Amino acid sequence: MSAPNEIIYMDAVLRPNQSLSQRGFAIVMAIVGGVSFLTGIAFISMGAIPVIGFFGLDALAFYFAFRMSFRQQREETRIVVTAEELRLTHKGANGSEKSATVPSAFARIELDEPLNADSWLRVEYGQTAYVIGRFLTLPERKSLARATRAALQNAKRERHIAKK
Repeated sequence: MSAPNEIIYMDAVLRPNQSLSQRGFAIVMAIVGGVSFLTGIAFISMGAIPVIGFFGLDALAFYFAFRMSFRQQREETRIVVTAEELRLTHKGANGSEKSATVPSAFARIELDEPLNADSWLRVEYGQTAYVIGRFLTLPERKSLARATRAALQNAKRERHIAKK
């Protein structure tokens, strides 16, 4: 953990973008369920009784697909930059947690240019690299790289000023 009087140059928490809230999910599921039910009733009135089961399976498939998507959105990465270190903490969607600490004096932020889908944002230290922000869009990766580089530069500047 950080010392009480330690200056924190960056404290960022990265989470995947969430396009649908829980309320929105309830509305979508109500619409899917309602349409499936009403269409199933229409087929029953025509004598095609087994069709309603398939509509129920479709609604259930929608439900489980959205639940899996929401589970993946629980992922988060925290980046903390101080004069002494850069700390990365990643919480996976399944609840697992991984941490890494890199001396800020030797940490490098790398982002492959030109930006494309394979351009990963990495924190590098010696022969070790940690990929961060896999779920970010390309402009978000570029912005995070710029901000993290600036924070590391300020942290390194503090170390040089403190030595004089």
